[in-house]
Amino acid sequence: MSKILITGGAGFIGSQVARALLARGDSVCVLDNFNDFYDPALKRANAADLTGATIVTGDIRDRGLLSTLFAQGNFDGVIHLAAMAGVRPSLDDPLHYGDVNVRGTQVILDELRRRPTTRFVFASSSSVYGSNERVPFREDDDIHHPVSPYAATKRAGELLAYTHHHLYGIPTTCLRFFTVYGPRQRPEMAIAKFTRAIMDGKPVPFFGDGTTRRDYTYIDDIVDGVVRSLDRCKGYEIYNLGESATTTLSELVELIGAAVGARPILDRQPMQPGDVLVTYADISKARAKLGYAPSTAVSEGVRRYVDWVKTR
Repeated sequence: MSKILITGGAGFIGSQVARALLARGDSVCVLDNFNDFYDPALKRANAADLTGATIVTGDIRDRGLLSTLFAQGNFDGVIHLAAMAGVRPSLDDPLHYGDVNVRGTQVILDELRRRPTTRFVFASSSSVYGSNERVPFREDDDIHHPVSPYAATKRAGELLAYTHHHLYGIPTTCLRFFTVYGPRQRPEMAIAKFTRAIMDGKPVPFFGDGTTRRDYTYIDDIVDGVVRSLDRCKGYEIYNLGESATTTLSELVELIGAAVGARPILDRQPMQPGDVLVTYADISKARAKLGYAPSTAVSEGVRRYVDWVKTR
């Protein structure tokens, strides 16, 4: 049994990672500040389902709290998922994104500096690739041109993690998530918004001409990748976690409409600042080193998600 701290553990990805670790017998401590980025009641409900986990309400920037948690928890690993999320909101409040995502990560790394055998898994993002023209995206691509404050903070987190690994030997894995979706996902995310709009007969906000492509990754596959990364965390590694396939915006809306059983109404709008034309993961490294093998095609994942929404 391992003792694992999950920051942001009441959120969409964190709560499902916590559930997987609890199911296999690990001891799990969840740290979450239950902020109002979206309805805190949804995160409270996620936390309430984590039978056996220790739930701590607090902020990753609170150095006193983190010091106490680490001293008492004697953690074998930290899965750092807590962050301000989203490309578009980061344009409106870049200072807050930098404070939470960069300084908050630094506070955690400062605790790990004193515990250099504790494994560290950092949730990064496919956003770090920016408007990369070479696809699929590889972990060794040149990514010096992030196109949103959110993307820049995630790349900064990767760099800080490398620095602390280099100086103190902390075993570190950074995971670049590609457009994660599925049950319990945040309500402002595209698939959740589109599903609710189509169900309610309202227009779907449709940015651009519909040809933008995303590598949509089902939550179960992401959870599997995170757990594998924790178990195999050594040295310093970066992995893409995606489906290694792309779906256009037009195709996505059609899939959701078919699963809902209603014809989507489109509210056509221009491309938004910070958006990119394509995200597409090369997952050969994760396949080879982690045994990562995503198995949920977007058509099946969307159907599962819509079925879940219908039961709510």
